Amino acid sequence: MQRVAIKGIGQTPVREHWDMAVHNLAVDAARAALDDAGIDKVDAIFLGNMTSDALNKQHHLATKVADYLGMRGVETVKLEAACGSGAAAVRQGMLAIAGGMMDAVLVVGVEKMTDSKGAETTRALATAADADYEVIHGVTFVGLNALVMQRYMHTYGYVQADFAPFALNAHANGANNPNALFREPISLRTYERGRAVAEPITLFDASPIGDGAAAVVLVSAEKAPDAVKILGSASSIDTLAVHDREDPLWLKAAEISTRKAMAQAGVTHDDIDIFELHDAFSVMAALSLESSGFVEPGQGVPFAQSGAIFPNGGLPIQTMGGLKARGHPVGATGVYQIVEATQQMRGTAGDAQIDGVEIAMTQNIGGSGATIVTHILGK
Repeated sequence: MQRVAIKGIGQTPVREHWDMAVHNLAVDAARAALDDAGIDKVDAIFLGNMTSDALNKQHHLATKVADYLGMRGVETVKLEAACGSGAAAVRQGMLAIAGGMMDAVLVVGVEKMTDSKGAETTRALATAADADYEVIHGVTFVGLNALVMQRYMHTYGYVQADFAPFALNAHANGANNPNALFREPISLRTYERGRAVAEPITLFDASPIGDGAAAVVLVSAEKAPDAVKILGSASSIDTLAVHDREDPLWLKAAEISTRKAMAQAGVTHDDIDIFELHDAFSVMAALSLESSGFVEPGQGVPFAQSGAIFPNGGLPIQTMGGLKARGHPVGATGVYQIVEATQQMRGTAGDAQIDGVEIAMTQNIGGSGATIVTHILGK
């Protein structure tokens, strides 16, 4: 199998894009990536999206995007893995190049969420959970994560305020990212005064939805020797329902996908310079650090409190705001992570730049840990 390079990247700001349809957002990000790559034709388009059918009344979205890009005749497919759809699309695009089946592919992640009423969006997001054994009881997606956070606090003896560093870091970094939805740092006092969303999750423990699209152009490393490379890629699943897991505080899919991706890349935890994790909720950031093997179980919170996750720490995370400050247009998030890690490795992250990034890890989670896709990028 041949190594894969990220030849082009593109993104739209995460906003409430009232004047744009879902396919318009995808086209804008795609054209930016194609321009960055210096090409105008690809063999296929892989599109990650979760809710276009429910919220935008549009199936067949990848084909519509290709049509509006003027790429009639190209192969297209839409991939859905809940909030992990973006990274799942990147992985499929990578496999097409790595296997020699295609010379160039365009991967787009897109979501248009703010035109819908809150209740409608909540119902759409809840479909990432088990319809028969979780959603049927009226639980929302934030409600499930609140139960996990309660269990974490009970097991390890933490209080809600102990999770503050995750939010403070995200908002401070998002202030340096022009594409972030929230571009203002927050204080500890602001965090502590956040209104409850689902006890113990407050407003500052939960990522916001938004409209946005991100895109990458993938080619073989031979054709782009100086580009950032995908050194490792792996996807794994756990049970869909949280209550079916051996341990609700362990993301088995993160453990497996991290181990496989690192083995492919030939790197260890000590080699990772930045980690763009899936901080949809503060507790998920802690679980990701633990389940991916960076810290022991229960140590994600004190690791954050030590300052290790901040830009000058040992393992910077959420370097451009993460889901919490950049925003979480769910099907696009995994591609945003790849784009932002590529910016860091190119040295083009602007005021959000972390010095000396040689190896980056991204991790995109679908559902409450049911699907997890991990990528390792290197120069």
